[in-house]
Amino acid sequence: MPELTAWEKEEIDRANASGRTPVVFVHGLWLLSSSWKAWRELFEGSGYTTLAPGWPDDPPTVEEARANPEVFAHKMVQQVTDHYLAAIAELARQPVVIGHSFGGLIAQKIAGAGAAAVTVTIDNAPFRGVLAVPLSSIKSAAPVLGNPANRGKAIALTFEQFQYGWANNLDEDEARRLYDEYHVPASGVPLFQAVVANVNPFHNEVTVDVKNPDRGPLLVIAGANDNTVPLAITKGTFAQQEKNPGVTEFLEIPGRGHSLTIDHGWAEVAQEALAFVDRFAPQPE
Repeated sequence: MPELTAWEKEEIDRANASGRTPVVFVHGLWLLSSSWKAWRELFEGSGYTTLAPGWPDDPPTVEEARANPEVFAHKMVQQVTDHYLAAIAELARQPVVIGHSFGGLIAQKIAGAGAAAVTVTIDNAPFRGVLAVPLSSIKSAAPVLGNPANRGKAIALTFEQFQYGWANNLDEDEARRLYDEYHVPASGVPLFQAVVANVNPFHNEVTVDVKNPDRGPLLVIAGANDNTVPLAITKGTFAQQEKNPGVTEFLEIPGRGHSLTIDHGWAEVAQEALAFVDRFAPQPE
């Protein structure tokens, strides 16, 4: 069983003591769990309790992450998923799960395991069965995939790479602010796992059980102008998830890129997620 940190256990205890429906936030590559701070405040103010576990060995701050990039290396999709499942197993109530980018993929793996009451996936990384490979996503991933040796490393993006992959719809001042405030190195492994998902049927961790009847309601949110996860990928995600007998909805947000959870327009996205959660999340009696 993956080992939870002391602060993660404290968040779990706080959620259980609240008696409220918990919302678990799952971050993706190049961010830390602190990137969900504004979302957590919104959901807490709307009657939920929240927690945002990290990936295994995540440093607590951006400064420490940049000083010790090697801690991110070798993190794999199932290892991270198991870490979140271990946290969820300690909750008294089945949670809502919200994830962005690779966190959106992991949120869907959690839902496919029957461990989520409601799921929101935002500009999620592709999984097995999602076949689209748009040119912009290839260019966005090139800083990692361009060198096979990066599979075993932690890779940081340059500001120019961050601008293209994350902040292509923002002015340079905001892009620079987000890069300075949020960007950290990331494991190269998940991108290599995703790129071979449709050609390697064995030991494939980038797989989602889309047919589990216990998956629960799921919303796929897409930033229409995302270079890292273009619409073709999120629409492919929706097409796969529609195979589930449960509620599956798709929402396209115009003019938004991969930074949509942390940039100046984050609240628009968060309010859409909250509205879906309010419709379907079980409420304490």
